[in-house]
Amino acid sequence: QVQLVESGGGLVQPGGSLRLSCAVSGSINTIRPMGWYRQGPGKQRELVATIISGGTPKYTDSVKGRFTISRDNAKNTVYLQMNSLKPEDTAVYICNAANLGYGGDYWGQGIQVTVSS
Repeated sequence: QVQLVESGGGLVQPGGSLRLSCAVSGSINTIRPMGWYRQGPGKQRELVATIISGGTPKYTDSVKGRFTISRDNAKNTVYLQMNSLKPEDTAVYICNAANLGYGGDYWGQGIQVTVSS
């Protein structure tokens, strides 16, 4: 009944920008997107950025100063603005959400970001 809808990925040149979005489709109104993970080729999944309502955004060190995570509570959508992209940012980016009051995690299917010349 619930699906995390991810959009905004694609192919960009080094130094370019992309904006990822994660929204919720379904009937459960307690689902809240919380942040983004990524998994590059041959690499482990890592946390990229998180944002909790009323809290301070957190980032992994490798993206600080380049990525910005934000939340639109009216749309129940989390965004990841990615600037100054580098080839090492190439990965499948996966949205993560929590079911407030019920526990557990929800995951998007992942969206490809490729940074290449």
